Amino acid sequence: MEGLKFEKGYKENEALRGSFNELALHTFGIEFESWYQHGYWTDKYQPYSFIHQGKVVANVSVNLLTLVIEGESKRAIQIGTVMTHPDYRNQGLSRKLMEIVLEDFKNVDLVYLFANQTVLDFYPKFGFKAMDEIQFSTNYDFEPTNPSRIKKLDGTNTEDLSFIYTLAANRNSVSKIFGTASSEELLIFYCIMVFSQDIYYLEDEKVLVIFQKEDDTIHLYDIVSTEEVDIQLILNTIASPGIRKIIFHFHLDNCEFLITKEIHQSSNVLFIKNLTNVTLPEKFKHPITSQA
Repeated sequence: MEGLKFEKGYKENEALRGSFNELALHTFGIEFESWYQHGYWTDKYQPYSFIHQGKVVANVSVNLLTLVIEGESKRAIQIGTVMTHPDYRNQGLSRKLMEIVLEDFKNVDLVYLFANQTVLDFYPKFGFKAMDEIQFSTNYDFEPTNPSRIKKLDGTNTEDLSFIYTLAANRNSVSKIFGTASSEELLIFYCIMVFSQDIYYLEDEKVLVIFQKEDDTIHLYDIVSTEEVDIQLILNTIASPGIRKIIFHFHLDNCEFLITKEIHQSSNVLFIKNLTNVTLPEKFKHPITSQA
């Protein structure tokens, strides 16, 4: 298309950042301005965009992070915010942006993304393979524990976000089998935009926990700590009478209590392009709080 311009990494350009946010809000119902204004949109998140008449009309974003797989660190990028303005679709713009991204990051170990059901035929053309994820859950009988000092944090509070960021930047990966590192900015995005009222700090254990209660079920989204954690102790601290099930939204390593593993049912499918033949676990779950 005549007049089309390519730009990347333009977060400090207020006009382009605003146009990017407008397209993201229209496409996904999300915006990144709050994340930027709090200071957590860093160079680890880079939009690759086509611009027309000063507006972002197509985009593929890159998230730089580390995957922890079987105890080893692997260089990875996670692709997200793949979107095209309705007036510019069917012109191959997403394909061209994907080609640029893959060329720029051809030396990493893994490139991956989560795709919705409408584009499942698109990514295999670039060498991506669809992968099943596992959902971990357990039936739970409430076991009262000694009262713990639990402080509720606020994802809209600047001081609380700074505390969370510092803890997350030094965190011990919740899983050595499959987890992420250097993804504290993504966690902060979730704290601001998704789980702002679901964040708790267990002061005695020095552990940050993100969870929601739904009827007799706890959805446990993340456990953030600089040390190894006792999952059973955490559950006994955050659960209450009437809780009968725990669903874990991350990979769970060895546990003493009975765990159920089922194929994760989701509207989004994990696609991985394995550039260095990394041996992936047979069954794993990507942590939701670092999913772009």
